[in-house]
Amino acid sequence: MAQVLEFKLPDLGEGLTEAEIVRWLVQVGDVVAVDQPVVEVETAKAMVEVPCPYGGVVTARFGEEGAELPVGAPLLTVAVGEGAEGHRPAADPGTDGGAARAGEQPGAGERRSEGSGNVLVGYGTSEAPARRRRVRPQGRASGAAAGSGTAGSGTAGAGSSGAGVPGRANGRVRAAEPVDGPVPVISPLVRRLARENDLDLRELTGSGPDGLILRADVEYALRAAAAQGGRAAREAGPHPDGTVREQALAATEPAGSTGSAVPPGDVRIPLKGVRGAVADKLARSRREIPDATCWVDADATELMRARAAMNAASGPKISLVALLARICTAALARFPELNSTVDTQAREIVRFDHVHLGFAAQTDRGLVVPVVRDAHARDAEALTSEFARLTEAARAGRLTPGELTGGTFTLNNYGVFGVDGSTPIVNHPEAAMLGVGRIVPKPWVHEGELAVRQVVQLSLTFDHRVCDGGTAGGFLRYVADCVEQPAVLLRTL
Repeated sequence: MAQVLEFKLPDLGEGLTEAEIVRWLVQVGDVVAVDQPVVEVETAKAMVEVPCPYGGVVTARFGEEGAELPVGAPLLTVAVGEGAEGHRPAADPGTDGGAARAGEQPGAGERRSEGSGNVLVGYGTSEAPARRRRVRPQGRASGAAAGSGTAGSGTAGAGSSGAGVPGRANGRVRAAEPVDGPVPVISPLVRRLARENDLDLRELTGSGPDGLILRADVEYALRAAAAQGGRAAREAGPHPDGTVREQALAATEPAGSTGSAVPPGDVRIPLKGVRGAVADKLARSRREIPDATCWVDADATELMRARAAMNAASGPKISLVALLARICTAALARFPELNSTVDTQAREIVRFDHVHLGFAAQTDRGLVVPVVRDAHARDAEALTSEFARLTEAARAGRLTPGELTGGTFTLNNYGVFGVDGSTPIVNHPEAAMLGVGRIVPKPWVHEGELAVRQVVQLSLTFDHRVCDGGTAGGFLRYVADCVEQPAVLLRTL
């Protein structure tokens, strides 16, 4: 007899808590094999194909293309065992029939026999995980009923709520009183967002599966609270200085922060996927890292000649970014303070004994930072090859989460955009980033004579907690010396 197994979105690792469905690779009724990719999802790190740990017939899919699901949410259900071929559903996915099948509990013996050989976090190689039923907050059903009963009175919900009647914020029902028991939240980002804004998650009813509280629920609640506070302040009258309170609030609140209607011509673009991950990381870097920047112009003529000489010889061509990376690793060996991170909880600086070098790469999906592992142990040829491989994978969207995390220092070659300088934001939780501008002919005093030389501007942004300006200046000066006189590197090779 066929058993229906539920496959949930697995933990894809590296702290990822949600993913967006990009493309379904199977249809309801299709026969799938163990470890066959069934859906392509986009995380904050990369696009990946998710394999199913069960073999059988797909009976239901959960989520349309473009939908964002939290880790642990159901992806699909599969009928396995004898009779699975005849278990093709007649109803559409997502109907009551599909939901009933998704709720069936298979026996332990069947689970072991249908184990997956693909290692996913949360999914073993020989046994599927035991299903855990998420606790539904008490009073959710009554809250939903009360909310539906008052849906017709639009103004009543906005201005006041009667005793025992839950309020509604942007279509999401809030419980009348905090509930006891576990709060249905999976994402640590959701918990942090609520904690930073003093929002009690027990007062919310989530819009996710089984009442799961999503990030959107918290954001809607915060916007609703801000809008309600703004109305109360405006109703309080003028300031003592004679200005109208509404004008003061309008001057301090950013446009669109209350979720008001978008004026004609304006467009709202969700911050999600790679763009959302970049926004979160840059904002966190600005909040937590007291950064400073120093810069210097350098004569790169000799470096360009050295590269031309290398490429004139037989063998693979050497890229300029590989030479700059080799200079970075040599400089970090002399100034290890910049190859570190700050453990804020322990109030300690952690210095690394390896260099995992990240480099900024612009793709159609946005800015990504692939990481070259053990860059300090690679020569120019190996660095060139790895840069090329990771760049191609980045443009094709094939980078894995492991190839986008774990960096200890970042190289940012923004000169490819035709600009001279920049003050880059440190790639949290790293401690420093080297920026390289374009290399262009400029007047330069060389050996006492005015000459036209190939000049580049170098900038270093660093975390002032890990070192002082003298260390940062010494690092940047050594990099500039190696650019101007590549033979300097021979002392440490």
